[in-house]
Amino acid sequence: MTEEKIALFSGRQLGTVLREKLQLTFQDIDNIDANTLLNTSLEDWCDYYESNCKFEILELLETEISTAQEEALVPVMNFFSGYTQEKGTKFSYFIPFKGEQELFRYQPSVSIGDLNNPLFAQIYHNEIILDYAEWHPEVIRIQSRFQQNLSKIRENIRYSNREILEFNNSIHTKIKSKIEDRRQKLLQDQNLVAALGYPLKRRDNTPKTYVVPTVRKKISIPRPSASTASFIPEPTLDMQEYEHILSVIYNMGLVMERSPKAFQNMGEEDLRQHFLFQLNGHYEGQATGETFNFQGKTDILIRAKNQNIFIAECKFWGGEEKLKETLNQLLGYISWRDTKIALIIFNRNKNFSAVIKQIPEIIKSHLNFKRELDYNCETGFRCILHYPDDVNRELILSTLAFNV
Repeated sequence: MTEEKIALFSGRQLGTVLREKLQLTFQDIDNIDANTLLNTSLEDWCDYYESNCKFEILELLETEISTAQEEALVPVMNFFSGYTQEKGTKFSYFIPFKGEQELFRYQPSVSIGDLNNPLFAQIYHNEIILDYAEWHPEVIRIQSRFQQNLSKIRENIRYSNREILEFNNSIHTKIKSKIEDRRQKLLQDQNLVAALGYPLKRRDNTPKTYVVPTVRKKISIPRPSASTASFIPEPTLDMQEYEHILSVIYNMGLVMERSPKAFQNMGEEDLRQHFLFQLNGHYEGQATGETFNFQGKTDILIRAKNQNIFIAECKFWGGEEKLKETLNQLLGYISWRDTKIALIIFNRNKNFSAVIKQIPEIIKSHLNFKRELDYNCETGFRCILHYPDDVNRELILSTLAFNV
């Protein structure tokens, strides 16, 4: 065991350390290759930097505290010869903890204790070790000293964690803003170069591969990797338009739920036609059924200017395996320009609530699932998936379930 001891909560100001951590992150963002940054998902970059920028708060495991004792030399004041080393007893308290070990070195903005006379301790294998060596030990006195020191440690952890949590809760927004600003600048630079009227010269030193660095944290999100080929912006369906399409589908689904007898004997194709009628009323006949697209036929496809802007698949609920099969089928239909898709689930089981509960968990278990998105729909679920052959290419999946 190392004998090095540190002065707890008496080093650099914690606030300064946190600001430096964020600044180093910003510098790293500025140094990302331009094409790598543009060809990779914004949220993937945010998740990566947030994971590596956050600090894990400290937590004492007080129910697991243990002690040990051993003989040790203790300085004893002798009236004639001054201090001498005499054999005494050393009592050690082992306090397990979870969290960032380095946080014990930093001084929170509010701290407990005398900075001129700090509490020293060893930090080893996620344990704080407090030693009390005395020539003629008294148990009550040692217990009292330990409880006082434990109380100081506990209070300093509380103040440190308060700063850490405030920092952790703010960094995603700050990092996202920083990345968005840099991406926006890079895109503006591309437009300026295009306006010059001459082709863009490729640099000879453009990196061809990317090496993933070693990450300090035990659990982390790996640094996103992407093609360094020149980034070319592509048209996408506006989110507001996507929401409108889903609202048309949702309203038609409500009609089916409120008039069950009118639809109870219809199959998937007949039910799908009712959605197509409504969509064509909004999109001038651009919604089609059984239209070939990429690797197969999808139930609902909307095209604009010879490009797919919306793809949806309609299926009756048939359990977990059926849903996975349907999702794989839908992913097989998509092409490179498809960015927003939907699953429409028709339920004829008695327990609709159980179906609604199962759908998100099944989709989250899919290999292409990346993250859940907020979706204000009682019987719906929304998430981000990645393309089957490209983890950096993302698409939005909205799932709507109707009890027909």
